[in-house]
Amino acid sequence: MKICLVTTFPPSTGGLSEYGFHIARELQRNPFLDLIVLGDELPQDHSEPEGFNVKRCWSFDDPRTIFRLSKAIREIKPDVVWFNLLFSTFGRNPVVAFSGLMAPLLARLGGRYTHVTLHHLMDTVELKDVGVRHETLYRAAGAVATRMILLSNSVSVLMPGYRKILNDKYGRDNVHLRAHGLLARRPEFPDFSRRGNPEHRILAFGKWGTYKRLELMTEAFGLLSARMPHAKLVIAGGDHPQAAGYIDAMKRQHAGNPRIEFRGYIPESELADLFQSSTVAVMPYSSSTGCSGVAHLACAFGVPIVSADLSDFRQMGQSEELAIDFYPPGDAEGLSDCLFGLLSDLDKQVSMATQNFSAALRMTMPNVVQKYLRHFELQQRVQTLRHISRFRRLPRWMPSKSLLLRFMTRNSLSWARRSAVLHTPMSDISVAALLNSHNDGRGQLRGTRLAGDGDGAFFRGTASGSNGNGNSALHIAPNGHGNASRGKGSEDGGSPKSSDQEHSAKIDTVGPLDQQERVPLFVVGGGAGDTGEGQDGTRGAGARGDGTLGE
Repeated sequence: MKICLVTTFPPSTGGLSEYGFHIARELQRNPFLDLIVLGDELPQDHSEPEGFNVKRCWSFDDPRTIFRLSKAIREIKPDVVWFNLLFSTFGRNPVVAFSGLMAPLLARLGGRYTHVTLHHLMDTVELKDVGVRHETLYRAAGAVATRMILLSNSVSVLMPGYRKILNDKYGRDNVHLRAHGLLARRPEFPDFSRRGNPEHRILAFGKWGTYKRLELMTEAFGLLSARMPHAKLVIAGGDHPQAAGYIDAMKRQHAGNPRIEFRGYIPESELADLFQSSTVAVMPYSSSTGCSGVAHLACAFGVPIVSADLSDFRQMGQSEELAIDFYPPGDAEGLSDCLFGLLSDLDKQVSMATQNFSAALRMTMPNVVQKYLRHFELQQRVQTLRHISRFRRLPRWMPSKSLLLRFMTRNSLSWARRSAVLHTPMSDISVAALLNSHNDGRGQLRGTRLAGDGDGAFFRGTASGSNGNGNSALHIAPNGHGNASRGKGSEDGGSPKSSDQEHSAKIDTVGPLDQQERVPLFVVGGGAGDTGEGQDGTRGAGARGDGTLGE
């Protein structure tokens, strides 16, 4: 399968670049995928992440972005075009941003399967917090852009409330709810020996200057310092693209305070050390724009979270079962009290850290990406079957019907044969890795679907003997005398069959298994209820509770 991933991509620091990198890394690990990243342009002296096929074909705030993206997609001819989007991904200028959001629709009109992972909605963003003056105009343009995005083949959102809005307000049924995933390869259990030893480090992480601001955080920390002298505030991350110079201004304002540390941009390799040494992660936001990547990073390293009481974060915490303490938005004293209550309670720190780590185990990025790939494959196979069903309705006398079908489904059928989902055959599962060396809970299953119970008795077909309702099941068991017993499929063996039914099966003498090469098996004819059905709905194998075998 060939996938084009349209996203900002490191070393770019644009919105969602880290998220795009982690998606690309998981896709790149799949040997059945051919991944091309369509990323934003950077200065020529930059170095690309190793191992990725990156084509820099669009620029932030470039009015030609929509044409350049469409041209690149036509040249590559991918099976799937996956967009990783915010409404501001393609530009700060509203006209450029709006035109860039037409790319998913144009890709679909060009015959490509198009999927959009949409990280926020214009309907839920507090526009006044991001410096928008003409709010009504922006709302109207945002509604039109949302409808354009929903014309993609499928759309994924990361919050249950977002899916409800898109279904109810916009009337679309191609919207799916997905987990955000972790911006880390795998979760790490919290290292409590590094926290509060000797000081409690309070971490504020993000891109600052718009709805993420530090004035409230520093004011609350000043109140906390009087009660907890061994606390330290660590501010990590840089400026938001729309607030250049904000971090430098905050540095100058707090230059004389040794208990406030500015770390700046944190590379991927240093994230684990930063979070493992932090006692709590704080999200002092005035509004939210969707699912928080900072919260999921904190979960990946088992860090408790303190957040403003915003509806998106409440919803995120409930749906993903995260441990978050909330304070009233804009209340510095409330934030200070919340931090003091957590930092002075070691048991609560351990409980919240463990809960967040447990939540992280359920939403690792490999699992998230695998679900996306299953969806892509399922949708393409459905599309293939639709093509075929249309041709099946054509009259048989039509000439070259099969040739025309092959031509019309040439892309779909070849795509369907190139499965990108990793399947593990049953034959490759190690029996030793299963509980008590059991496979499927029934003992060992052979490739021929013959089962052995350890006494040399084999059977084929499913008897109703295991549930006590069978009426005509045949049991073959070596008894040391070269005889075979026949009886009901009930637990006690039942009564023998009547003489008028005995002619329907002829049983050879069965001896010990080490004296013969195989045991002949016969099906006894009978009425309804003679045979049962296995777990998969077929006539399979079953064993009686007393060790004898029924057919």
